[in-house]
Amino acid sequence: MQAVKIQNPDMPWHIAANILFPPDFDEDHKYPAIVGIHPFGSCKEQTSGNVYGPALAKEGFVVIAYDASFQGESGGSPRWIEDPTQRVEDVSRVIDYAVTLPYVDADRIGVLGICGGGGYAINATLTENRIKAVVSVTGVNIGRLFREDFSEFNPMGALEAMAAHRTAEARGEEGQVNELLPASPEAAKAAGQTDRDVVEATDYYKTPRGQHPGGPARMLFSHAQKTLAWDAFAFAELLLTQPVMVVIGQKVGSFGAFRDGMEIHGRATASADRQLVSLENASHYDLYDRPEATGPALEKAIPFLKKHLGVGQGVVGAIKRVAAKAMS
Repeated sequence: MQAVKIQNPDMPWHIAANILFPPDFDEDHKYPAIVGIHPFGSCKEQTSGNVYGPALAKEGFVVIAYDASFQGESGGSPRWIEDPTQRVEDVSRVIDYAVTLPYVDADRIGVLGICGGGGYAINATLTENRIKAVVSVTGVNIGRLFREDFSEFNPMGALEAMAAHRTAEARGEEGQVNELLPASPEAAKAAGQTDRDVVEATDYYKTPRGQHPGGPARMLFSHAQKTLAWDAFAFAELLLTQPVMVVIGQKVGSFGAFRDGMEIHGRATASADRQLVSLENASHYDLYDRPEATGPALEKAIPFLKKHLGVGQGVVGAIKRVAAKAMS
């Protein structure tokens, strides 16, 4: 693994990333690459970079798992902003970096995102034609989630509160950073929390199972306004032409990954190859790190990505590059 800081010329902060390499890596060889996108409130060391990333690297992909701007080890201020537009732009920034690496085949780049990262992966693919295949694992349309559950189904009330907080911050007050989960499983139980997603998220983010300083599941409240007007799946029927695999678990919770997965699979009618993987005995957070869920997900995702980012396309890309060089 190699830790890097990605610095684009027109970006005033860096993106921190870990590059994971295939076995017997040879920097003179061209490899397909996967951009790994972490969940909302998470970081590159959680699920995208420590579960799916290593599994994909073992199968021959170069994997770039990165921290979103304003989060984890990436730069940007103020901290803990969740900005969907920036999150999607981050994907393109990472691809900008990937295509400069001599061992990455620019014609064979895919993305895999988990939870909110799955929604961002879909949205990035709509307009980023350098992405040749996309896998969304228990993907969530974060805009829909904010308009509904996260705002207690009162989006206008949330927007009014955010506006008030942002005004206060502009006048010098400290920003309100919201903790998205109970402090511990014990705290969740004491509060009478029974929702599957909240209980399991707390077990993941607030225990040694998945806890990491870079992914504390928190958000700067005042800067989340634009999230409520964002839709991960807008224009999917027209623009999502690349192969897409949607992985969902049938044990549903309030965050709505099952619902969102069914929706985008149904709407991806222009996709060259759309596939739905619906796992009967998996929940949203099982698909973060539980082998009984991630194993079947990867058993489907790896052949799918190999098919669409495989040797055949790599050969075509090499021929194109040789021809272009001969004509220059």
